[in-house]
Amino acid sequence: MTSSSTTGVDLPDYAPIPASAFGPELNDQGYFCGRVERNLFWVTDGTYQAAFLATEQGVVLFDAPPTIGHNLQRAIDEVAETEGVSNKVTHIVYSHHHADHAGAADLFGNDLTRIGHIETRRLLLRDNDATRPAPELTFEDTYSLRVGDEQVELAFHGPNHSPDNIFIHFPDHDVLMLIDIVNAGWVPIYNCNLSEDIPGYIDAPSIALTYPWKTYITGHLGRLGTREDIELHQSYISDIVESARGALSTTDPTPYFMKYGQNVWAGVKGYLDEVTDTAMAPVVEKYTGVLAAADIVEFTRTSTFQIMQSLRLDFGVGSQVHP
Repeated sequence: MTSSSTTGVDLPDYAPIPASAFGPELNDQGYFCGRVERNLFWVTDGTYQAAFLATEQGVVLFDAPPTIGHNLQRAIDEVAETEGVSNKVTHIVYSHHHADHAGAADLFGNDLTRIGHIETRRLLLRDNDATRPAPELTFEDTYSLRVGDEQVELAFHGPNHSPDNIFIHFPDHDVLMLIDIVNAGWVPIYNCNLSEDIPGYIDAPSIALTYPWKTYITGHLGRLGTREDIELHQSYISDIVESARGALSTTDPTPYFMKYGQNVWAGVKGYLDEVTDTAMAPVVEKYTGVLAAADIVEFTRTSTFQIMQSLRLDFGVGSQVHP
């Protein structure tokens, strides 16, 4: 089904968004700030999320998405006035180096401590982006951040969405922050949320569930997550994996290579497209109405393609040895 836009271009219509996917309404300035637990707060513009701890010693900010931008300080000011604490950001923790989650880090000046994985520092020095100053305080495996009486545990469990994406655990608040892995109530966008390491991306939710927590800060969209959200995401990804395995084992590439002869890449395209489409179709049907945007076919299709390729290249599924 399509509908016409004001430019006369036919635009597709999609299934209604499940009510469970929505978060709180935004204020007139385009953001929502809410208490997660005690003095831990989250901020969203409906698409991106950040978090901060409001302490007597100052504010510890976790990520600085540019789409939220100056509304981060507005949210902090609002909380600081209500809670009777400082509105000064004294620390920024980078979940990873990507600009969409860190591109407003420069708004808070230089009189603060920036913290991130050692790979985050290397990548930000490489990128040389003034909006994302590289962290001065780095770690390789784990780091315990203490500000006053507050404790936050930072851990690197290997590459997943990016080479430097970390787990941020708030043990005294029963909260885990892990960015760009699970979109609570929604499917991942293109290519498994644009992830660089597919085995790591697939494994990350299982690692997340080994932590004790009740609330999950995902980094995207308009609401906080639960353990059930991660389990639903795992089911979606597991169904793609199993469907891709099946398609790899049953799809015959011969007709494509017979048709295209010396044009080998045309044969490869035809074969891999059929594998991807065969694997994707039952997943789209199953999760439409369950996970928001499951019927945006390119999201599940590109994620299926990435997972199928990882099965082939990382795990050897479908490999055939010439006799």
